[in-house]
Amino acid sequence: MAIDPRHLLDRAFTPVEHGYTARDSMLYALGVGLGANPLDAGELAYVYEGAAGGLRAMPTQANILGYAGFWADQPDTGITWRKLVHAEQAIVLHKPLAPAGKVIGDNKVVGLHDKGAAKGALMLQERRVTDAGSGDLLATVTQTVMLRGDGGFGGSHGQALLPPHAIPARAPDTVCDLPTLPQAALLYRLNGDFNPLHADPATAAAAGFSRPILHGLATMGVAMHAVLRTLLGYDAGAVRGMRVRFTAPVLPGDTLRTALWRDGSVVSLRTTALERNVVVLDAGRVDLD
Repeated sequence: MAIDPRHLLDRAFTPVEHGYTARDSMLYALGVGLGANPLDAGELAYVYEGAAGGLRAMPTQANILGYAGFWADQPDTGITWRKLVHAEQAIVLHKPLAPAGKVIGDNKVVGLHDKGAAKGALMLQERRVTDAGSGDLLATVTQTVMLRGDGGFGGSHGQALLPPHAIPARAPDTVCDLPTLPQAALLYRLNGDFNPLHADPATAAAAGFSRPILHGLATMGVAMHAVLRTLLGYDAGAVRGMRVRFTAPVLPGDTLRTALWRDGSVVSLRTTALERNVVVLDAGRVDLD
């Protein structure tokens, strides 16, 4: 039975109050590979509370703040949730994230786009993350998922999809290679995504993978690390947003090579799992001050 786009667009989500500590911010940074060089002052700023200038939060930590959890399996949605695939993710930072605080996440479905009964549909979700004390808007997080089993309802409803960001035709201005740990998915899941696909070999095998895979949002964090390391001297203050398209899974232990193109305040990126020569992130864009 086809999903009801009007029901999903009108669906109410309980606001999520999320308190996080300096320890949580350090755990997030460790989960996306910061601290691999414990002598690098830039990396230490995200994983050590005693770092010169104080602890900082990774911009991509916005992805896990005020998260409503996995809800597509609820009976009212009509979604064939086992066929859901994360397609794109975007963040806009309205203010720099503090390394500790309390936020409110307001989640909603803002767009549904039918690709046809045989092709599925795209669902666009939005989360506004505000400071619990002041009410200030800190971040807007947008997630696009492919509903592979739910096409056929007809048409486009709600917010339009953005066209993919175009990667420049020239050779990249620079590349950054960052290793991932064999236990990277086991670390990253402690941020709140406990899908067994990222931890249980039997679940991964049933899904067609040789081993548990890395979370797509962890891969996005590694790409942000590449931008900070290569172009910004680990100063996240200039980052105003990021958008990526997920094109293939990462296996923990892969080396991730991020190719970077800088054109003024726009950084374009593409990330490849080096040993397997597989593009895992594409149409990536980071906006700077």
